Amino acid sequence: MSKLFSVCLFLAMMLSVFSCAEEKAESRSMEQIYKEEGVPVKVLTVEPDNFTVERSYNAVLTGIEESSAYAKVGDNVEKVYVKVGDYVKQDQIMLTFPTDNPNAQYFQAKVAFDNAKLAYDRIANMYQTGGISKQQLDNAKASFDVAAANWDAAQQTVIVKAPISGYVTKVNVSETDNVKKEAELFTISRMNRMKARVWISEKDSREVKNGMSAYAVWNDVRIDGRVVEVDMALNQQKQAFGALLEFDNPGKILKFGITADIFIKTYEKSGMIIVQAKDLLQENEDRFVYVVENGKAEKKKVMTGKQFNMDVEIENGLSAGDSLIVEGQMHLEPDSKIRIIE
Repeated sequence: MSKLFSVCLFLAMMLSVFSCAEEKAESRSMEQIYKEEGVPVKVLTVEPDNFTVERSYNAVLTGIEESSAYAKVGDNVEKVYVKVGDYVKQDQIMLTFPTDNPNAQYFQAKVAFDNAKLAYDRIANMYQTGGISKQQLDNAKASFDVAAANWDAAQQTVIVKAPISGYVTKVNVSETDNVKKEAELFTISRMNRMKARVWISEKDSREVKNGMSAYAVWNDVRIDGRVVEVDMALNQQKQAFGALLEFDNPGKILKFGITADIFIKTYEKSGMIIVQAKDLLQENEDRFVYVVENGKAEKKKVMTGKQFNMDVEIENGLSAGDSLIVEGQMHLEPDSKIRIIE
């Protein structure tokens, strides 16, 4: 039994020796191939480009200006003249309520206005002939102005007009609906430009400034804009700083109330050399790359700037036209012979 064990142990040791010899042979063979034919690498010609750092958010887009109208009296809606999507001009009639509503005081205000106008006209004529004093004329004018204001208010109660020019983005009532006083009736928005409010972390607030370029994306549709206002005080509920952005919306391609992806460009620099983080190698505190020089690998120390995602800004060490090695650099040493693979 002891003799059989000795034989097995001897065979195992021999197999181990042969295995190690084969591995060394293979290793030497690969090193020899690299030395004779060159290390296979892929290269990329360095070209200047624009380097941009962005911060992304989500926000609801609304019209640059919007205004809603509210019922000044509780009653049934008599007539609705518009629908969502219509373009209306300021003071255009949108909807009406019945004029016989007692709370509207419509007819009373109309009678008072007519009487005040007649009285004022009569006194004005008498004043022209010297029949009454200037004080009497002023009193008549004051009474007329009050009656006119009451008549205008009575009309606004039952005849609801557009507060601004723009597109009707919301209509909350239909004909014959019974609405309560102060109920929201409709909303009008100017949509040639859009706005959005985003909430920025305390860290990012140091980077986001007024005037920075921005853009909004919704379903692959993009509109460009800028930051117009950044809060100087932290919102305690959000634990963030609010920022207001405005965007051009040519052709009204984006609609009111949609949630879009908002991007703010916090850093932009043109004509920069940019490499991928994976193409940079680290040696102590230095960073370097390999480039092709006379068919060999040249090690070049680089000075990096900002990094965004996988893009790294190169401030010094690389020039336009350099052939940057982007694959196979882990097997390289300075002056290594290389073989470029397409």
